[in-house]
Amino acid sequence: MIRSKSAAKLDDWLAIAKGSLIGSFANGVEKDQAAVSDAIVSPWSNGQTDGQITRLKLIKRQMYGRAKLDLLQARLVGVA
Repeated sequence: MIRSKSAAKLDDWLAIAKGSLIGSFANGVEKDQAAVSDAIVSPWSNGQTDGQITRLKLIKRQMYGRAKLDLLQARLVGVA
């Protein structure tokens, strides 16, 4: 459904998912079904942004307690 960018299958998936172990997740998806279907068919993604934030948090956690802001900034500029 996601790879084929077909939001038409969302209703069928929700019906099946409600009776399975992911029923509570399916209920949450159903509450905001319009936004989910728009996200499925949209060509835009925030994956690059999320990846950069994850990388920044990883470096920050690795350096926790070891250095001040200047060393963190040097490491981020050096890694980029």
